[in-house]
Amino acid sequence: MIRQKDGSSGDQPSNPEQPHHVPIEGVLDLHSFSPRDVRSIVNEYLHEAHKAGLTEIRLIHGRGTGTQRGIVQAALDRHPLVDAFWDAPESHLGTTIATLR
Repeated sequence: MIRQKDGSSGDQPSNPEQPHHVPIEGVLDLHSFSPRDVRSIVNEYLHEAHKAGLTEIRLIHGRGTGTQRGIVQAALDRHPLVDAFWDAPESHLGTTIATLR
């Protein structure tokens, strides 16, 4: 049986309406998010990363058709906390790195 951090067994159904805490550690994997949610998630993550004192973050959007990458980079391009961003060379267009002001 898998135990959750709160000690529960994890057998209870999750509530999709309830917000989830995402740790701010410099890397955000966006694979599990719908494209319609990506812009707001990236914006919120940028604010939280800045508050946490991070100066560089990695946003993993995957390669696929490029939809997530386009949404991520458009959000970064318009965000006042972003100093610069670029494709991570080792990810073959699957990750964007951003530096924060």
